[in-house]
Amino acid sequence: MEKIRRRLQLVFAFLTNGYWGFPFSRSIYQGPLKVICSPGLNCYSCPASTTYCPIGALQQLMAGIRMSIEMGQFYFGWYVLGSIGILGGLMGRMVCGWMCPFGLIQELLYRLPFRKRNIIPGVMKYAKFVILVLMVFVLPLFVLDDFGAGDPWYCKYLCPAGTLEAGIPMLILQPDLRHTVGWLYLNKLFFLLFFVSWSTVASRPFCRTTCPLGAFYGLFSRVKLVHLSLEPERCTKCNACHQVCPMGVKFNEAPDDSNCISCMRCQRVCPYGAIHLDIGKCRLGTVAGRIGPAHEC
Repeated sequence: MEKIRRRLQLVFAFLTNGYWGFPFSRSIYQGPLKVICSPGLNCYSCPASTTYCPIGALQQLMAGIRMSIEMGQFYFGWYVLGSIGILGGLMGRMVCGWMCPFGLIQELLYRLPFRKRNIIPGVMKYAKFVILVLMVFVLPLFVLDDFGAGDPWYCKYLCPAGTLEAGIPMLILQPDLRHTVGWLYLNKLFFLLFFVSWSTVASRPFCRTTCPLGAFYGLFSRVKLVHLSLEPERCTKCNACHQVCPMGVKFNEAPDDSNCISCMRCQRVCPYGAIHLDIGKCRLGTVAGRIGPAHEC
Protein backbone atom coordinates (compact mmCIF):
# COMPACT_ATOMS: atom_id res chain seq x y z
CA MET A 1 0.00 0.00 0.00
CA GLU A 2 2.90 2.36 0.71
CA LYS A 3 4.13 1.89 -2.87
CA ILE A 4 0.67 2.69 -4.23
CA ARG A 5 0.49 5.81 -2.07
CA ARG A 6 3.92 6.98 -3.25
CA ARG A 7 2.96 6.46 -6.88
CA LEU A 8 -0.25 8.42 -6.41
CA GLN A 9 1.70 11.24 -4.76
CA LEU A 10 3.96 11.40 -7.82
CA VAL A 11 0.99 11.25 -10.21
CA PHE A 12 -0.74 14.17 -8.49
CA ALA A 13 2.52 16.12 -8.30
CA PHE A 14 2.89 15.83 -12.09
CA LEU A 15 -0.81 16.44 -12.79
CA THR A 16 -0.84 19.67 -10.82
CA ASN A 17 2.55 20.69 -12.24
CA GLY A 18 2.18 19.47 -15.80
CA TYR A 19 3.16 22.56 -17.78
CA TRP A 20 6.67 21.85 -19.04
CA GLY A 21 6.81 24.67 -21.57
CA PHE A 22 7.95 27.15 -18.90
CA PRO A 23 11.70 26.95 -19.78
CA PHE A 24 10.74 28.42 -23.16
CA SER A 25 7.91 30.77 -22.17
CA ARG A 26 9.74 31.88 -18.97
CA SER A 27 6.38 32.63 -17.40
CA ILE A 28 3.62 30.86 -15.47
CA TYR A 29 0.90 28.84 -17.15
CA GLN A 30 -2.30 30.82 -17.81
CA GLY A 31 -4.29 28.25 -19.79
CA PRO A 32 -7.81 26.89 -19.24
CA LEU A 33 -6.72 24.37 -16.59
CA LYS A 34 -5.82 27.23 -14.26
CA VAL A 35 -9.43 27.38 -13.06
CA ILE A 36 -9.05 23.95 -11.43
CA CYS A 37 -8.49 23.86 -7.69
CA SER A 38 -5.40 21.89 -6.64
CA PRO A 39 -6.26 19.36 -3.91
CA GLY A 40 -2.95 19.95 -2.11
CA LEU A 41 -0.75 22.94 -1.36
CA ASN A 42 0.63 23.93 -4.76
CA CYS A 43 1.60 27.50 -5.62
CA TYR A 44 -0.37 29.26 -8.37
CA SER A 45 2.79 31.07 -9.47
CA CYS A 46 4.88 27.94 -9.88
CA PRO A 47 5.92 28.06 -13.57
CA ALA A 48 4.93 24.40 -14.03
CA SER A 49 1.61 24.64 -12.15
CA THR A 50 -1.54 23.94 -14.15
CA THR A 51 -3.88 24.59 -11.21
CA TYR A 52 -4.42 27.22 -8.54
CA CYS A 53 -3.76 26.96 -4.83
CA PRO A 54 -6.95 26.86 -2.72
CA ILE A 55 -5.29 28.76 0.16
CA GLY A 56 -4.10 31.51 -2.19
CA ALA A 57 -7.57 31.73 -3.71
CA LEU A 58 -9.22 31.99 -0.28
CA GLN A 59 -6.93 34.86 0.65
CA GLN A 60 -7.63 36.70 -2.59
CA LEU A 61 -11.32 36.20 -1.97
CA MET A 62 -11.10 37.63 1.55
CA ALA A 63 -8.82 40.45 0.40
CA GLY A 64 -11.27 41.72 -2.19
CA ILE A 65 -14.64 40.97 -0.67
CA ARG A 66 -15.12 44.30 1.12
CA MET A 67 -14.18 46.27 -2.00
CA SER A 68 -16.63 44.18 -4.02
CA ILE A 69 -19.44 44.87 -1.54
CA GLU A 70 -18.72 48.60 -1.61
CA MET A 71 -18.96 48.48 -5.40
CA GLY A 72 -22.33 46.74 -5.16
CA GLN A 73 -21.06 43.35 -6.25
CA PHE A 74 -22.70 41.01 -3.74
CA TYR A 75 -21.19 37.65 -4.48
CA PHE A 76 -19.07 35.12 -2.65
CA GLY A 77 -16.56 32.65 -4.09
CA TRP A 78 -18.40 29.47 -3.25
CA TYR A 79 -16.43 27.59 -5.91
CA VAL A 80 -13.22 27.80 -3.88
CA LEU A 81 -14.75 26.78 -0.56
CA GLY A 82 -16.95 24.23 -2.31
CA SER A 83 -14.01 22.53 -4.03
CA ILE A 84 -11.93 22.00 -0.91
CA GLY A 85 -15.06 21.45 1.18
CA ILE A 86 -16.08 18.51 -0.99
CA LEU A 87 -12.56 17.07 -0.80
CA GLY A 88 -12.56 17.58 2.97
CA GLY A 89 -15.93 15.91 3.37
CA LEU A 90 -14.86 12.96 1.24
CA MET A 91 -11.32 12.36 2.52
CA GLY A 92 -10.30 14.95 5.11
CA ARG A 93 -6.53 15.02 5.54
CA MET A 94 -6.15 11.92 3.40
CA VAL A 95 -5.62 14.52 0.67
CA CYS A 96 -2.43 15.58 2.48
CA GLY A 97 -1.11 12.02 2.58
CA TRP A 98 -1.93 11.03 -0.98
CA MET A 99 -2.18 14.17 -3.16
CA CYS A 100 -0.08 17.03 -1.77
CA PRO A 101 3.24 17.77 -3.57
CA PHE A 102 4.73 19.60 -0.58
CA GLY A 103 3.87 16.68 1.66
CA LEU A 104 5.76 14.40 -0.74
CA ILE A 105 8.79 16.73 -0.64
CA GLN A 106 8.86 16.57 3.16
CA GLU A 107 8.66 12.78 3.14
CA LEU A 108 11.58 12.56 0.71
CA LEU A 109 13.63 14.97 2.84
CA TYR A 110 12.95 12.83 5.91
CA ARG A 111 14.57 9.87 4.17
CA LEU A 112 17.92 11.66 4.06
CA PRO A 113 20.51 10.14 6.42
CA PHE A 114 20.32 12.61 9.29
CA ARG A 115 19.86 11.78 12.94
CA LYS A 116 16.14 11.86 13.64
CA ARG A 117 14.59 13.90 16.43
CA ASN A 118 10.98 13.31 15.57
CA ILE A 119 9.57 15.07 18.63
CA ILE A 120 7.15 17.93 18.05
CA PRO A 121 5.27 19.28 21.10
CA GLY A 122 1.59 18.39 20.85
CA VAL A 123 0.47 21.95 21.44
CA MET A 124 2.16 23.00 18.18
CA LYS A 125 -0.44 21.12 16.16
CA TYR A 126 -2.90 23.91 16.95
CA ALA A 127 -0.67 26.58 15.38
CA LYS A 128 -1.92 25.74 11.89
CA PHE A 129 -5.50 26.51 12.94
CA VAL A 130 -4.39 29.91 14.22
CA ILE A 131 -2.62 30.53 10.90
CA LEU A 132 -5.72 29.46 8.96
CA VAL A 133 -8.02 31.81 10.85
CA LEU A 134 -5.63 34.73 11.19
CA MET A 135 -3.56 34.81 7.99
CA VAL A 136 -6.06 33.33 5.54
CA PHE A 137 -9.31 34.89 6.74
CA VAL A 138 -9.01 37.67 9.33
CA LEU A 139 -6.01 39.73 8.20
CA PRO A 140 -6.85 39.75 4.45
CA LEU A 141 -10.43 40.74 5.33
CA PHE A 142 -9.79 43.50 7.87
CA VAL A 143 -6.29 44.92 7.22
CA LEU A 144 -6.76 47.00 4.07
CA ASP A 145 -4.55 49.28 1.99
CA ASP A 146 -5.43 52.77 0.77
CA PHE A 147 -7.53 51.31 -2.03
CA GLY A 148 -9.64 49.17 0.29
CA ALA A 149 -8.04 45.82 -0.61
CA GLY A 150 -6.30 43.34 1.67
CA ASP A 151 -3.10 41.35 1.28
CA PRO A 152 -2.64 37.58 0.91
CA TRP A 153 -0.79 37.42 4.22
CA TYR A 154 0.05 33.73 4.25
CA CYS A 155 1.36 33.65 0.67
CA LYS A 156 3.19 36.95 1.04
CA TYR A 157 4.89 36.43 4.38
CA LEU A 158 5.17 32.72 5.20
CA CYS A 159 4.39 30.02 2.62
CA PRO A 160 7.54 27.89 2.05
CA ALA A 161 5.87 25.97 -0.79
CA GLY A 162 5.44 29.22 -2.72
CA THR A 163 9.10 30.13 -2.24
CA LEU A 164 10.29 26.69 -3.37
CA GLU A 165 7.89 26.27 -6.29
CA ALA A 166 7.60 29.86 -7.51
CA GLY A 167 9.93 32.35 -5.82
CA ILE A 168 13.23 30.65 -6.61
CA PRO A 169 12.30 29.32 -10.10
CA MET A 170 10.93 32.69 -11.28
CA LEU A 171 14.16 34.46 -10.26
CA ILE A 172 16.03 31.94 -12.41
CA LEU A 173 13.65 32.27 -15.36
CA GLN A 174 13.34 36.06 -15.19
CA PRO A 175 16.68 37.61 -14.11
CA ASP A 176 15.13 41.11 -14.28
CA LEU A 177 13.20 40.25 -11.11
CA ARG A 178 16.36 39.88 -9.06
CA HIS A 179 16.69 43.60 -8.41
CA THR A 180 13.32 43.46 -6.59
CA VAL A 181 14.62 40.99 -3.98
CA GLY A 182 14.36 42.51 -0.53
CA TRP A 183 13.60 41.65 3.07
CA LEU A 184 10.25 40.11 2.17
CA TYR A 185 11.86 37.54 -0.10
CA LEU A 186 14.65 36.88 2.41
CA ASN A 187 12.04 36.38 5.14
CA LYS A 188 10.27 33.73 3.08
CA LEU A 189 13.58 32.14 2.13
CA PHE A 190 14.33 31.81 5.83
CA PHE A 191 11.04 29.96 6.42
CA LEU A 192 11.77 27.65 3.48
CA LEU A 193 15.25 26.79 4.76
CA PHE A 194 13.83 26.35 8.25
CA PHE A 195 11.19 23.81 7.18
CA VAL A 196 13.53 22.03 4.74
CA SER A 197 16.08 21.58 7.53
CA TRP A 198 13.40 20.54 10.02
CA SER A 199 12.01 17.98 7.56
CA THR A 200 15.32 16.11 7.49
CA VAL A 201 15.11 15.32 11.21
CA ALA A 202 11.35 15.29 11.87
CA SER A 203 8.54 13.78 9.84
CA ARG A 204 6.34 16.29 7.96
CA PRO A 205 6.80 19.17 10.46
CA PHE A 206 5.17 21.76 8.20
CA CYS A 207 2.06 19.59 7.82
CA ARG A 208 1.89 18.98 11.57
CA THR A 209 2.36 22.56 12.75
CA THR A 210 1.86 25.19 10.05
CA CYS A 211 -0.15 24.19 6.96
CA PRO A 212 -3.50 26.05 6.83
CA LEU A 213 -4.85 23.74 4.13
CA GLY A 214 -4.15 20.76 6.37
CA ALA A 215 -5.93 22.61 9.18
CA PHE A 216 -8.97 23.11 6.94
CA TYR A 217 -9.10 19.44 5.92
CA GLY A 218 -8.57 18.49 9.57
CA LEU A 219 -11.91 20.09 10.44
CA PHE A 220 -13.57 17.13 8.70
CA SER A 221 -11.75 14.46 10.74
CA ARG A 222 -14.95 13.23 12.43
CA VAL A 223 -17.29 13.38 9.44
CA LYS A 224 -15.21 12.44 6.36
CA LEU A 225 -16.53 9.64 4.17
CA VAL A 226 -13.27 7.70 3.71
CA HIS A 227 -11.53 7.12 7.03
CA LEU A 228 -9.56 4.74 9.17
CA SER A 229 -11.43 3.24 12.09
CA LEU A 230 -10.40 1.36 15.20
CA GLU A 231 -11.97 -1.88 16.41
CA PRO A 232 -11.42 -1.50 20.19
CA GLU A 233 -12.17 -5.14 20.95
CA ARG A 234 -9.14 -6.25 18.94
CA CYS A 235 -6.76 -3.53 20.11
CA THR A 236 -4.30 -4.71 22.76
CA LYS A 237 -2.63 -1.30 23.15
CA CYS A 238 0.67 -2.68 21.87
CA ASN A 239 1.28 0.82 20.43
CA ALA A 240 2.77 -0.51 17.19
CA CYS A 241 0.77 2.17 15.38
CA HIS A 242 2.57 4.89 17.35
CA GLN A 243 5.95 3.95 15.92
CA VAL A 244 5.10 4.27 12.22
CA CYS A 245 2.81 7.30 12.02
CA PRO A 246 4.48 10.13 10.06
CA MET A 247 2.21 12.68 11.76
CA GLY A 248 2.81 11.62 15.35
CA VAL A 249 -0.75 10.38 15.78
CA LYS A 250 -1.41 7.75 18.45
CA PHE A 251 -4.18 6.11 16.50
CA ASN A 252 -5.36 3.63 19.13
CA GLU A 253 -5.83 6.54 21.54
CA ALA A 254 -7.26 9.13 19.12
CA PRO A 255 -8.61 7.56 15.89
CA ASP A 256 -10.26 10.88 14.93
CA ASP A 257 -7.11 12.97 15.40
CA SER A 258 -7.19 15.91 12.97
CA ASN A 259 -3.54 15.25 12.09
CA CYS A 260 -4.24 11.78 10.65
CA ILE A 261 -3.49 11.72 6.90
CA SER A 262 -4.78 8.13 6.43
CA CYS A 263 -1.46 6.92 5.03
CA MET A 264 -2.45 3.45 6.33
CA ARG A 265 0.95 2.62 7.79
CA CYS A 266 -0.72 1.90 11.13
CA GLN A 267 -3.09 -0.55 9.48
CA ARG A 268 -0.20 -2.36 7.83
CA VAL A 269 1.72 -2.92 11.08
CA CYS A 270 -1.22 -3.68 13.39
CA PRO A 271 -0.66 -7.34 14.37
CA TYR A 272 -4.25 -7.86 15.48
CA GLY A 273 -6.20 -6.36 12.57
CA ALA A 274 -7.77 -3.69 14.76
CA ILE A 275 -7.49 -0.87 12.20
CA HIS A 276 -9.68 -0.76 9.11
CA LEU A 277 -10.32 1.46 6.13
CA ASP A 278 -13.99 2.43 5.94
CA ILE A 279 -15.97 4.14 3.21
CA GLY A 280 -19.04 5.46 4.95
CA LYS A 281 -20.38 2.47 6.86
CA CYS A 282 -18.76 -0.06 4.53
CA ARG A 283 -15.63 -1.69 5.90
CA LEU A 284 -12.92 -2.96 3.59
CA GLY A 285 -11.21 -6.20 4.42
CA THR A 286 -7.45 -6.50 4.76
CA VAL A 287 -5.15 -9.37 3.96
CA ALA A 288 -1.46 -9.00 4.88
CA GLY A 289 -1.85 -5.25 4.99
CA ARG A 290 -3.44 -5.02 1.54
CA ILE A 291 -6.91 -3.76 0.86
CA GLY A 292 -9.45 -6.29 -0.32
CA PRO A 293 -13.13 -6.14 -1.25
CA ALA A 294 -15.70 -4.83 1.18
CA HIS A 295 -17.02 -7.51 3.50
CA GLU A 296 -19.13 -5.51 5.90
CA CYS A 297 -21.60 -2.67 5.29
